[in-house]
Amino acid sequence: MRVAIWAVVVAAWLFASATPSSARGPYGSITVGNWKGGAFTDESGAFTHCSAGSTYQSGIFFMVAVAANGSWRLGLAHDSWRLTPGEAFPLALTFDGQPAFNVYGMPLGEKLVNVEMPVNSALINQFRKARQMTAFAQGQLFQFNLNQTAQLLPALLNCVVSVKKNGVSNAGEFAVATKPAAAPPQQAAAPNAPPAKQARSGTGTGFVVSDSGHVVTNHHVVDGCSEITGNLSGAAPVKLRLVSDDETNDLALLQAPSPFKDVASIRQNSIRVGDGVVAIGYPYHGLLTSDFTVTTGIVSSLSGILNDTRHLQISAAVQPGNSGGPLFDLGGAVVGVVAAKLDAVRMARATGSIPENINFAIKTGALRDFLDNSAVMYRTAEWRDGTKKETSDIAKDARGYTLLITCTVNEQSASAKKGN
Repeated sequence: MRVAIWAVVVAAWLFASATPSSARGPYGSITVGNWKGGAFTDESGAFTHCSAGSTYQSGIFFMVAVAANGSWRLGLAHDSWRLTPGEAFPLALTFDGQPAFNVYGMPLGEKLVNVEMPVNSALINQFRKARQMTAFAQGQLFQFNLNQTAQLLPALLNCVVSVKKNGVSNAGEFAVATKPAAAPPQQAAAPNAPPAKQARSGTGTGFVVSDSGHVVTNHHVVDGCSEITGNLSGAAPVKLRLVSDDETNDLALLQAPSPFKDVASIRQNSIRVGDGVVAIGYPYHGLLTSDFTVTTGIVSSLSGILNDTRHLQISAAVQPGNSGGPLFDLGGAVVGVVAAKLDAVRMARATGSIPENINFAIKTGALRDFLDNSAVMYRTAEWRDGTKKETSDIAKDARGYTLLITCTVNEQSASAKKGN
């Protein structure tokens, strides 16, 4: 079957109460690499879900869907399968070589299996951050590349939010509702240089997390860089090497050739809704100031868009260039990595109003997992009553381990990479 046919059939079976013909869609479109989909309704025209799928070389069709109520599920279909509807179908799902999840899918047809993914389950948490997935079923092993899920999952969530607000009649291309808070790349001033030798650069923020010179920032800050440098405020830049990165959780680990004097501490115990936070970074570097900036706010929510539990929603203002910077509690311990701000233009088009002070940071749980997997020894701290500091003191301490990150991209290298 062609991808488009599978998409309609699988999406229909996953959510329709009767037959595939009783479902309608897709409305609008979701296009992320080979993933294609959109919004769907039932026979009455009521919105049911957003989904997107792709066919792999093995012949299996794989779909990810989010229902109108926010629930997640996977759909797997194969022409060679002869399943019994209603009879539990055992599956072993493995993410990035970690211990397998033994789950039971529910056949909804002789070729289709539905797998529920509860919002707060370990299964969906692994799926969100994994780069590779394997599924063992009926003696066959299927492999899935999940590199594009970092773009796909927010697009699905944005589809649900947009359609619930505006209806399927106004559906369009469902772009991601958040945008990186990294500074836009600027073309180097070299008008007479050959295009192949031109370079562009962009900036973000990072912070030191180990006594061995390890620095954390966002993946999108350093993605595709030919050269990465970092410097403390007022200090000379040093070259940083990329040690590891996690595209799904938007984290990257860098290392300097020698240690830094000061190191950040990462909070172990959970922060609460309403607790004060301080964001430090280098927004619009060179346009506003060459020093870092400090903003304050509170934790507005312990989850991001559509209950994404990997993120904190914060009211502290962030701008392009804050990406990868530390978010502190009022004791000076890191409670998050600044990652994104809500796209005000898109939300204004979707809701009719301009959102204010809705920004996001990656929680320290994901950060600690990333550092543990990278075998990095980091410092920790716990919040205790009486540990509150003045914002000026937090900023003074952060000056010793908060870096301006500069990414330089050689256009010749970028072109070669694109060609691959």
